[in-house]
Amino acid sequence: METEKKSVQAKRARRWKTHLLLLLVLFLAVTFLSLNMGFSQIPVQDVSQIILKNIPGIGEFFQLTPFQIEKEPIIMLVRLPRILVGALVGAALAAAGTIFQGLFRNPMADPFVISASQGAALGAALAIVLGIGTAFFGANTVPVFAFIGCILSVLLVYSISRVGSRVPITTLLLSGIAIGLFELAIITYLQTIAGDKLGPLTFWIIGSLSSSRVSWEGILSIAPFIFAGMVITYLFSRDLNLLTLGEDQAQHLGVNVERAKLILLMSGAFMTAAAVSISGLIGFIGLMIPHLTRLLVGPDHRVLLPASILLGASFLVLSDGVVRMLTSPANPGEVPVGVITVMSGVTFFLFLMRKKKRIDAF
Repeated sequence: METEKKSVQAKRARRWKTHLLLLLVLFLAVTFLSLNMGFSQIPVQDVSQIILKNIPGIGEFFQLTPFQIEKEPIIMLVRLPRILVGALVGAALAAAGTIFQGLFRNPMADPFVISASQGAALGAALAIVLGIGTAFFGANTVPVFAFIGCILSVLLVYSISRVGSRVPITTLLLSGIAIGLFELAIITYLQTIAGDKLGPLTFWIIGSLSSSRVSWEGILSIAPFIFAGMVITYLFSRDLNLLTLGEDQAQHLGVNVERAKLILLMSGAFMTAAAVSISGLIGFIGLMIPHLTRLLVGPDHRVLLPASILLGASFLVLSDGVVRMLTSPANPGEVPVGVITVMSGVTFFLFLMRKKKRIDAF
């Protein structure tokens, strides 16, 4: 009996490792493919040469041709930072969605349910409409306001939901929805008085990875929050597994429920804040990716979390590559990547609903 149990566990571990390896290969392939996606086509071998030339320690062994020297700024200053930001944002939103779906025991939960996304949107909207987006020492303060707005919104929801020393999940959910709707009402009012700032505000709310937002400095500003949130969440993946069984059951199994909920909630909030502060509201990643990953690898958060991170990063990088392919001299206006993610997410859930209806018919 014990031998059979160990054999089952070994097979499960091999299957998980295989899934994670395939998702890692997918992410690397999508990243490399995305470097060649855009109006300016650069052959794969030239992209490889440019990347290798800029790797410390081995770059001195490679020489660039005049064509490669001409295209190097496109790869190193435009596309590569944009791809890395897309990977970070996609990974952060997918990880946050995984946390909230496990915490609320609901596969339809995402950063919107605790008003994290709405709080970030409100902070950014205030900065844009009040004209303080670039007023502080000449720096762009929109991401700062978005980050602060997200954290304050989640803390407000948490404090409202607190009943004595406990924070009931149902109360947390209802408070998040209520505060989120209130914040959306304020954003709607700000849109009506935005005047000539309505365009930038709308473009920010839809969500984009346009080159005007993305830089190496932007990557460094959000990466610590996102990586720290991922590590903390993974350390609490066992607690998250037990919380999906119910709070009473988790407490009987040794989980400090309220402490775990607070840490997981704030980890998700910080990752969402960092992501939204640079990209705007990119919808459906936190909802769709964990749901899709759960179908692939199962509900165990020890593998579900890293798998969601890799799939979320791959999905957003690929979506942004499609956006760049749609841009041309005849169509110079860039489509916000949030449009692509929402269309993909809606299509995915309609497919699931249709599949479920077919199963229920039998």
